[in-house]
Formats: sequence, C-alpha cells, structure tokens
Amino acid sequence: MEQVGLTVDIAVVDGLIYEATGQRLDVYRPAAAPEGSPVVLLWHGRGPEERAVLAPLARAAASLGVVCFVPDWRPDAHDGGRSHLRASAAFVRRNAADFGGDSGRIALAGWSLGAKAAVAAALDPSALGGWRPRAVVGIAGSYTGPEPLTARAPIDALAQAGETLPGVPIRLIHGTADPVVDIQQSRRLRTALEERGLPTSLDEPGTDHAGVIMTEYDPESCRCRPSSAEHAVRAGHLTARLLAHAAGIAPRARQTVHGPSEHNA
Repeated sequence: MEQVGLTVDIAVVDGLIYEATGQRLDVYRPAAAPEGSPVVLLWHGRGPEERAVLAPLARAAASLGVVCFVPDWRPDAHDGGRSHLRASAAFVRRNAADFGGDSGRIALAGWSLGAKAAVAAALDPSALGGWRPRAVVGIAGSYTGPEPLTARAPIDALAQAGETLPGVPIRLIHGTADPVVDIQQSRRLRTALEERGLPTSLDEPGTDHAGVIMTEYDPESCRCRPSSAEHAVRAGHLTARLLAHAAGIAPRARQTVHGPSEHNA
C-alpha cells in the first residue's frame, strides 16, 4: 500500500452536477495529488441533500491522499434515492481521472442509511449494475432493514446468498455511544460476514452517531455540524484512516489539513 506525508493542502471542487435532475457533488482532493490517486465515493445518510455534513470527514480523508467524492442524494425521492446513488457511482467511474483519481481503485463508503446502501453494493453486484468497488466502509449503519439500492436488508441478502458471494472487503465502524443506531447492528453484520469467510473488521470508537464523522447534531438546524469535541475528532480521524485504507493507502500519521476551495456550477 502507498504511504503519504504529513501535511497536505486540500482543494475542493464544490457543486458539480452529476445527473439529469441537478443533483450535485463535491470533490475533496490533495491539491498536489498525483495522477492515479485512490478514490472514495462517500454517501451521506437519511437527510436529503446533506453532502455538507460529510465535509469534515471528506477533508480528513483527502489529507491522507485520496480523492473523495461526496454527492447529495434524496432518500425521500420516489425510488428511495436509488437512481441518485447509481448515478453518483457512474459519474465517479467516468470522471475520476479528471480529478487525479484512478477509476480502477474506487472504494465505496456511507454513513447511516448510506452505509446500508454501500454494504448492499458489496454483497450484490447487481446493486450498481455489475460494478464492484475495491472495498466498502460502513459507518454507523443499520443492516437489518431494507436499503435503497435493492430494497433488501443487507443481513438478509447475506444469509440468502449462494456460494459465489463477491469477496469485497467490508470495513465497519460504529460509535459505542450511538443513540440513533444500535452498535449491535454492526456487530451482527461483522459476525455474519465472518461466518461466511468474507474479509471484514469492526472498529468501535467511544463516540456517538454524529461523532463518528467528526460532527455533532444541532437541534436548531436539525442537521449535523462540525465538532471540535475530542471524542468526535478522534473518531472522525479513525474513520478517515479506514477510508484511506479501503482505497489502498496506509496512512503514516495524522495530517494537517488546509487549503482553498474551488467553486464550480
């Protein structure tokens, strides 16, 4: 695996339209990223069009050397957001090289509801039209109910799968103090994956549902916002390292992140 240095300037391309209805995504990348850098596609949770919630995590991941794409999608759409998720994956595969990324090295990750969809894509190649990511990271997900891509529960899909399951590594992370999604959801999935002999792991930082992506819930806006709390910063950097590892980078140490944004229509 690649290793990276200690200080990285981050460039952000903000608001690219990735599909016909006008859904947008942001791209976070090292300003001096070499061509062929590993890529992460990162899906947000149940709130519609909440890509900004994942900005702290995306910046931290980019500081480790990956090109991170963060799309908006709408779980409240008529199809549960399926078309948005599929369109975002297709966009990244087509356009990763334009941002220094390697379309052959794309890891898929998601938080909360996004985690459920990402895991489904690892278990069922038809979820994204036959395409399989190099690895998946499930962040604070619930895996026992239907997810947007296939309308099946990942835990059920795993139990009912035949002998030819895709061997996509599935890395899980879940805060031990999560009041929104019980950590037993991730523990149960890890056990089920291990029983099928599939590559997996589970990290359990001492944080909550928002802290695992370096945020805190703001009841006034009903959204998560960046957090400087020690537990959230620590857990968020752990999640970023998991993303980098899934994409094929072995981080050497915590990075210092800074840099301008590029704004695109």
